[in-house]
Amino acid sequence: MKHVASGDGTRIYCEEEGQGVPVVFVHEYGGSCRSFDGQVAAFRARHRCVVFNARGYPPSDVPASVDFYSQDHAVADIAAVFDGLRIDKAHLVGVSMGAASSLQYALREPARVLSATLVGIGSGSDDPALFRETAEATAKLIRVGGMAALAKQMNESPTRRRLEDKNPAEFRRFNDQLLAMSPVGHANTQLGVQARRPPLYVHEKRLAALSTPVLVVVGDEDAGCRKPSDFLKRVLPDARLRVIPQTGHCVNLENPAEFNRLCLEFIGAVAVA
Repeated sequence: MKHVASGDGTRIYCEEEGQGVPVVFVHEYGGSCRSFDGQVAAFRARHRCVVFNARGYPPSDVPASVDFYSQDHAVADIAAVFDGLRIDKAHLVGVSMGAASSLQYALREPARVLSATLVGIGSGSDDPALFRETAEATAKLIRVGGMAALAKQMNESPTRRRLEDKNPAEFRRFNDQLLAMSPVGHANTQLGVQARRPPLYVHEKRLAALSTPVLVVVGDEDAGCRKPSDFLKRVLPDARLRVIPQTGHCVNLENPAEFNRLCLEFIGAVAVA
């Protein structure tokens, strides 16, 4: 357990476990480094597993100003983890918000990314104006009602109801962890990262030039991510798409055994190629 410093001085909390070729996991908006405990347990026998908390997610620093939150900051924080832990190259596994920043890091530093697994990516891409409006409303909700209000809203989302049905223990754990987070950090992340993030489609030319092997994973009930996932499969030169049946947004939590198998097989195939 340690902190690394991002380019603007924000300290990012990291953990690592296991040995071998590194895998860096990047969590979603509602999660934290703890979201990948099930993956680390499955991967650590073969890989050096690195998890970290995004800025705004204690014990990482929580900048008070929204000016310190953006997708560019998120990408810089991934770079800080690579550099701070002296990782030359690694496989990236990102979920939702973390998938978006992982993809941008791969576009900027393709020589350092052995592969990218992108899970539940592209929320908001099909209606950016509505997504921005919703993010701003969510930030206001958090400022008024705190993390309990956010947890209630997320639990009512149709893309997250499957988690409670399929993995109730993980659902309770997810909520306990969310309630312990910072209202300032989550509100600023909504305004600085989510609300300002451009749709995936604007990156088409850059994506078409990315030769990094990519695995795109999406739940069949995750409506906002289906078209963006299909788009990535079509545009990326070396991509494969897996649609997981009867699954919402939290693929790695809803179906941990299947997800771990799928991801490890993909990473193993990349290593052999």
